[in-house]
Amino acid sequence: MKRLTATKRLKSTWINFEPFSSLLRILLGLSIYSFGVYLTIYVNIGLAPWDCLAVGVSRHTLLNYGGAMAAVSLAAIVIQLLLHERIGIATVLDAIITGNLTQLFCNISPYPENHNLCIGVAFMLFGFLFIALGMYVYMSAEMGYGPKDGLLIAIGKRMPKIPIGIVEILLWAMATLIGWLLGGTVGIGTPTSIFGAGAVMHLFYAGIGFEPRALHHKSISETLRGG
Repeated sequence: MKRLTATKRLKSTWINFEPFSSLLRILLGLSIYSFGVYLTIYVNIGLAPWDCLAVGVSRHTLLNYGGAMAAVSLAAIVIQLLLHERIGIATVLDAIITGNLTQLFCNISPYPENHNLCIGVAFMLFGFLFIALGMYVYMSAEMGYGPKDGLLIAIGKRMPKIPIGIVEILLWAMATLIGWLLGGTVGIGTPTSIFGAGAVMHLFYAGIGFEPRALHHKSISETLRGG
């Protein structure tokens, strides 16, 4: 009995490292995700859908590209709130970290600008794989989606019979259409992004048995309360 009591007392003094491990998982996932985005930019064969939308918005506002992308992320968060989706810590970290880290990868890139279409398509597909992997790593912490990923999942929950990769294709196609109508640049990499990213995500998640719509994310308030 004394040994059991001592064990309970010892356990009660242990530090709960779960929040720290979840935070590290989020940061790792966002880093992998940002590297994937960098690869899609490096290929130099056309803007991806969200980038196309941000450039289109910047052409009709006083915002530069970075400000326009932040505005797009904010709009995605507002839509999720209207759909009663939870906004978690990962959502905020994504908005703060991903764009800056992607820019850092571009700044320190040792590779010259790509002008080969075949190499560009190959690297873009690798970029999609890194993006899907990064999403898996940080979403598995269940502390919120990124702003645009959260919008994808929010819409996907309301279309449960459609594979998540197909939902992404539809969402990206809509972002591209709006961006193009606003004057965003569209190239061969744009349709490759629309169809390739969704296909890679679907195959990768099906292969590892991951269904992001089945996750139960904690809101910021729940995380702070330790719930």
